[in-house]
Amino acid sequence: MSRVIDEQQKLSHTVYRFLECRPDSYHDWLDQGHGFRDDGRYQEALTSYDRALEYKPHDYWAWYWRGDVLHGLAQFEEALASYDKALEDQPTDYWAWCQRGNVLRELERYEDAIASYDQALETRPDDYWAWYNRGYVALEELDWYEEASASFDQALVIRPNDYWSWYRKGDALRHLGRYEDAIASYDQAIEQRPDDYWAWHRRGDALRHRGHLEEALSSYDQAIGIKPSDPWSWYKRGEILRHLGRYVQAIICYDKALASEPEDHYAWYNQACCYALIGNMEGAIASLQEAISLNPGEYQEFAKTDSDLDNLRGHSLFG
Repeated sequence: MSRVIDEQQKLSHTVYRFLECRPDSYHDWLDQGHGFRDDGRYQEALTSYDRALEYKPHDYWAWYWRGDVLHGLAQFEEALASYDKALEDQPTDYWAWCQRGNVLRELERYEDAIASYDQALETRPDDYWAWYNRGYVALEELDWYEEASASFDQALVIRPNDYWSWYRKGDALRHLGRYEDAIASYDQAIEQRPDDYWAWHRRGDALRHRGHLEEALSSYDQAIGIKPSDPWSWYKRGEILRHLGRYVQAIICYDKALASEPEDHYAWYNQACCYALIGNMEGAIASLQEAISLNPGEYQEFAKTDSDLDNLRGHSLFG
């Protein structure tokens, strides 16, 4: 590594010497910009690319790399303008369209980002990243679940063993209510990463929605084995056990969830219901008081009519 750094430093010094001799050299300013960019010195790289553009104002590469460092500086509007200038010179360039899509995503202009990825795919229809990023924006930002699933399908044609496309395709299918297909996608993701918490957790969600409650419990158990202190799988495990009438086990799960997330009013309230249903009035009142203290507007009224809490009706909490 030190040899590589030494070589980069020699190159930088060479470029500086050239610029001292010929300060009007486009190529030397461009090369200096690349050196600064590689070192993460984006502001200095930007200055070098600007100097290069003084000599070649319509140069694709200077505009493209200028956009790249502006992206690194989180100056997204200026980065977008630079990619647009690059595309004036090379209107079918895949990289500029793809990077432009990434910047538009940062600017929360999600439909425009999709359109940029589409333009990139016009040039390189078999490119994994454009398909994946297109699917990501469609799924996470626009709730276009059919579009997202189709994009991940295209990404998987190119990289059939890609964890992220299988996982996010599963998410899209789960949102569409296609739970069996979602489970199959999560299974494919788990084949690539058997110890991934989220794939097991979301697989549990899909199984729960499908009504396969015992299998869902097994998936949440796998997630908990990977991330024992995470409250979400403990909470959802508790919910399934509550619906199955296994109240004591559900209470234990809610305790585990609350150990990591003590302000989870849902867990406190549902635990209160479980305590009441097994006749543990002290536990029920304590958990209900916690839920009401966290969200009085909702639970004070809701508890008055919830049949799970009928055993508590004489308590002052219901006054």
